[in-house]
Amino acid sequence: MAEESFNSAGTIETTFSYHGTSHTFDFPPESTIADLSNRISNELSVPATNQKFLITPKLGILKAPFEHPLLLSVLKSKKIVLLAPTPAELASLAPPRPSSRPSNSTLKPAALYRHRDRQKAQDEATYTFQTILPLNYLPGPARSQKFLERLRDDPGIKASMRKHKFSVGVLTEMNPAEHTTHESRTLGLNRNRGEVIELRLRTDAYDGYRDYKIIRDTLCHELAHNVFGDHDRNFWDLCKSIEREVREADWKHGGQAISNEVFFDPEEREGSGGHVDGGGWSGGEFVLGKSGGKKEAPSQILNRREAMAKAAEERIGRQREAGSGGSGASGASA
Repeated sequence: MAEESFNSAGTIETTFSYHGTSHTFDFPPESTIADLSNRISNELSVPATNQKFLITPKLGILKAPFEHPLLLSVLKSKKIVLLAPTPAELASLAPPRPSSRPSNSTLKPAALYRHRDRQKAQDEATYTFQTILPLNYLPGPARSQKFLERLRDDPGIKASMRKHKFSVGVLTEMNPAEHTTHESRTLGLNRNRGEVIELRLRTDAYDGYRDYKIIRDTLCHELAHNVFGDHDRNFWDLCKSIEREVREADWKHGGQAISNEVFFDPEEREGSGGHVDGGGWSGGEFVLGKSGGKKEAPSQILNRREAMAKAAEERIGRQREAGSGGSGASGASA
């Protein structure tokens, strides 16, 4: 949290988070976000050109050059997250030193191969989740941290993000209590087309974690919201394309199930009761589906979701009565 306050020396204390670590700097009262950027460049060795600041609520992402400098004094009570690669990550992208070997060596230089590796490393550092944030107030945040890191490092997710040039500011977990009703459960949210993606990692009772591949499919769904907000034909075509790319590039064949419970049926998500979320968020509001060129009213959305949830429950009940083994239930909101 950016807790700017005037201390006894008459300076402003500005706190920000960088790769999970909190930093506090003192500044003169008239200092701006550009002064914070210069201080970070000098003390943390992060060049200004690589810096992005996620400032919430409302302000969103700011990056250099700061043409309209924002006074640090107006950021009181706002959360500041620095989104930038670490010096170690930047160093890994530097050209390797030439190796010394005898002039009569018969080995051929592998310059082209090394060049491809460097390009891939640079792309992976750019098209990724810049910050991983578990919810520290929930039980076992370290396990959530590892779960989110596993998603970030999943070979299929990395390959698809490079292909589509997706860069996400923050990947975090969702508090189930805040997105659960009797009728529906939201599995994922995408705010402002990639500023923040939230995923429902935990079970409703906080006593376990959901199936990895189900969560990974939800992440594919949310990544598609980087391009399309509404659940229209273009969105679903992109979503299926991302899921296919992730599965094909998953050379580790990762994602073993943690339990036998199924939380939504991917084959039915375009039908009743199968949507992962209510669409992409823009400016803190849902981007709703359109009907006749107008946005649906909240009461219409609620009634539609209730009808879809009831239809899903009735369908599952009929399957169980018929002994068809229909144990899975859609856990996503439309």
